Amino acid sequence: MKKTVLLTILVSVALCVSAQNKPKNTSQSYIEKFKDNAIEIMHQSGIPASIILGIAMHESGSGNSAIAQNLNNQFGMKGGGTSVYYKNKKKVRSAYKAYDSILDSFQDFARVITEKKKFAHLADQLTSTDYVGWVKGIERAGYASSKKWGRDVLAIINKYNLNSLDAKTDSTEFTQAPVKDQQ
Repeated sequence: MKKTVLLTILVSVALCVSAQNKPKNTSQSYIEKFKDNAIEIMHQSGIPASIILGIAMHESGSGNSAIAQNLNNQFGMKGGGTSVYYKNKKKVRSAYKAYDSILDSFQDFARVITEKKKFAHLADQLTSTDYVGWVKGIERAGYASSKKWGRDVLAIINKYNLNSLDAKTDSTEFTQAPVKDQQ
């Protein structure tokens, strides 16, 4: 009887631990999941798919950050109110926007970049294949406070050959550059 109770407790603990340790996204799996969305949004908004994916990967740690996991916020977008989620059974209040889905986060990013005055001029000045110009323009307009933000985003785009998505009419032809690590 004691062995059965002990075994039941151990199995319950193992299940709880494995439920808390969700599998982490790799950069490659994140690209595969969202490249179609990025290409579709590129065709709707004129923002390069490489910019959409590169910034999302940078800001969300390829979907692994707390706000990406709990609020579906892939871009570090702040909102007008407070969002609440639970982490390790504790209530966390956040200034970051919460989205119903990851796609909603992608679409809101495109809306902000195309409609906010400080970014809107970029679509008129740059093509959907000038990802370097887009990164520099978004950085100059004050998207992030880090002085190395643009360099980091460009490194992601170049490492994963994301700029090859910018000329695509669909996602079937994407060829990712070989990458040594699975980060």
